[in-house]
Amino acid sequence: MSEANSMLHNQVDSLYRDHRGWLHHWLRRRLGCSETAADLAQDTFIRVLLKDTAPQPDSPRAYLSTIAKGLMFNHWRRQALEQAYLEMLALQPEPESPSLEDQHLVVETLLQLAQILDGLPHRDQQIFLMARLDGLKYQEIAEHLNINVNRVQKAMVRCMQQCYRVLYD
Repeated sequence: MSEANSMLHNQVDSLYRDHRGWLHHWLRRRLGCSETAADLAQDTFIRVLLKDTAPQPDSPRAYLSTIAKGLMFNHWRRQALEQAYLEMLALQPEPESPSLEDQHLVVETLLQLAQILDGLPHRDQQIFLMARLDGLKYQEIAEHLNINVNRVQKAMVRCMQQCYRVLYD
């Protein structure tokens, strides 16, 4: 192990020993679930460990809570997507209900779509969803949003560029 790697591991180890309990408690208060809090605390330290440089925060708790907040928001977003999908699924007749594996694949796809759309303006997100999920034509979208077709086309170009960046960069 190189000296730099050794130093990184020592700093993360120290950060972990000194603040793991605090971070777990902090997350448990916000999430209301000790197991999820433990998972997100571990994920927080994994993120720290995967950084190329050793963390040297002036305020280690602020540093850790910032990382943990992002993970917590992702957790809540995933829960909301799963809940919305399961509610929609509950409305389907029994023979049309997909298997648990298919449900998992759909949720994963929805999460990828949310990640792709996350970096776009709200109007572009709306246009993309109307075109791809609702199957509306550009003219219909333009009429619905009271904009011209050219704006719809440009928004779709931006959306497709964003899809490409997320999938291939």
